Amino acid sequence: MLDGVIATFCLGLFGVALKRFIPFDPDQPLLLPPDLREALPEGHTALLLIDLVEQLDLSEFYGALPGEEWGGRPGFDPRMMVRVWLYAYASGVRSSRKVAQALIENIAFRVVSNNQTPGHWALNRFRTRHHEALGNLLVQTVQLAMNLGLVKLGNVAIDGTKIKANASKHKAMSFGRMDSTEERLKVEIHAYLRGCDEQDRLEDEEFGPDDDGMSLPQELRDKQVRRNKIAAAKRELARRAEDRRAKEQAKRAEAAVREGRSYQPRDRVEDAVPEDSDQINFTDSESRIMRCQGAVVQAYNAQAAVDTASHIVLAACVSNQAADAEHLIGLADEAIASTGKTPKRFTADAGYYSEKNIEHVEALGSEALVPPDKVRRREWRAQQSPKGRIPKDLSRRDRMRRRLATKEGKRCYLERQASVEPVFGNTKGNRGLRQFLHRGLQKNHHLFRFDMVVHNLLKLAKHAKRCLAPPKAGNRPGTERRNQQERMPAAA
Repeated sequence: MLDGVIATFCLGLFGVALKRFIPFDPDQPLLLPPDLREALPEGHTALLLIDLVEQLDLSEFYGALPGEEWGGRPGFDPRMMVRVWLYAYASGVRSSRKVAQALIENIAFRVVSNNQTPGHWALNRFRTRHHEALGNLLVQTVQLAMNLGLVKLGNVAIDGTKIKANASKHKAMSFGRMDSTEERLKVEIHAYLRGCDEQDRLEDEEFGPDDDGMSLPQELRDKQVRRNKIAAAKRELARRAEDRRAKEQAKRAEAAVREGRSYQPRDRVEDAVPEDSDQINFTDSESRIMRCQGAVVQAYNAQAAVDTASHIVLAACVSNQAADAEHLIGLADEAIASTGKTPKRFTADAGYYSEKNIEHVEALGSEALVPPDKVRRREWRAQQSPKGRIPKDLSRRDRMRRRLATKEGKRCYLERQASVEPVFGNTKGNRGLRQFLHRGLQKNHHLFRFDMVVHNLLKLAKHAKRCLAPPKAGNRPGTERRNQQERMPAAA
C-alpha cells in the first residue's frame, strides 16, 4: 500500500515537472510570423540595411533592363537583388553559389530577400551586368552620411592597398621570353609540317591519296594557338611602350613650360620598343606584377579617400599602376565632387608626394600633409617641434618637413593611420576581399567601389544603432530622447 502511494506521488511530481517545459513536437510544421522582419531582433544589421536601401535611388538599375515588349519570364526586382548583395558583402559572402545557399538556409538572408530564392546564375548575372551601377552607389552613401552630419571634412586621409588579381603570376611572360618562345614554336611548327609532308608522301605511295587534309592535329593546333596568344601579347606590350613614351614626353613638356624653355622630343612615339623585362599576364592582361608586404604578386592597386572623423569613404578607385603618386589628384577631385565641399586638408604617406600633387591640392584651397621622404615612425615622433619664424628661403620640401614636425602636423598626420588603414583592414580581413573574383580593370574598379558602399552603409547602420540604443542608467528619458535627436538629424 505504501509503495503505491509513493509511486503515485512520484508520478504526480513528474507530471508537474513536464508542464514546466516548452512543448516540443518535431512533427508540427513551423508557423512563421506574417512579417518576416519579426524573425530578427530589433537593430539587426540586415534590418538596418533594408531601411538604408530604401533611401537610395536605384533608377540606374531599372533603366538598364529590357522592357515588357521583350517578353519572357519576369526577372527579380533589382531592389531585392541590391539588398541581397549588400548584406552578402557585409557578411563576407562573395560567391554567388554561397549566397544562393544562404538564401535557403539563413533566416537573415530570407528576410533581406523577402523569402525569394534566386539561383546563383541569376545572382552572378545581376552583379556582372550592373557592376557599374553598384559602384556608382558610393556617391549616394556619401550624400546620405553628409545629410546625417557624419562627414566633417576636417581631414581626408588617402591611402592604397594591393589586392590580388584573379590570375597567377606564373601565367605572366616577359617580352624577351616571348621572342625566344615564339621562335621556338615557329621552328617546332615548321619541323612538324615538314614531317607531315614527308609522311603524306610515303602514305600516298603506299595507300594512295585518301587523306582529305582538312583536319588539323591537336599537337599542331595547341602550338599554333599559343603562338597566336604570344603574338597578341607582343602587340599589347608594344602599345604599352608607346603609351609610356607618350606620358614621359608629356611630363617633360610640362616641366619645360614651368621652367620657361622649349621642348622638342627626339624620338617618335611610334618607334617605342618594349623592354625585355616588360611582362603581360595571359589570364588577366590588365593586372600587373606588384610588391605587397615583401612578396611579388599579380595584383591591382586599390585606393580610397576617407574622412578621418567618421571613417566614411568619400572616393575610391582601382588601377593597375603600382605607384601611388598618380592617384592623389583624382581622389581629391572625386572627394570634392561627391561632397560638394572642399576639405580643410588632405593627408597621405610619402608615396604620394610630388610637386604637381601639392600644387594641385593647394590650388583647390586645401592643405596637403604629404611627407617628401620616408622616415621611420620612431624617428619622426622623436623629432623636436621647430621654433621661431619660418625662413623665407625654404623650399617646398623643407616647408613640408617643418610642417609635419610641429605638434599640430603630427596630430593631423597620425589621424591618417587610424582612419584609412582600418578601412582596408576591415574590408580585407573581416569581409574577405583578399582577391578579386573578376577579371578586368573596369569591372574590379566598380566592384571595389561597391565594397566601399557596403562599408559606408555599415557605418550608417552603426550610427543608427547608437541612436536607437536604450537610455543609460541614471539618465532621464526626456534627456536621452533629446540626445538621440541631436545625434541623428532627419535626412534631407
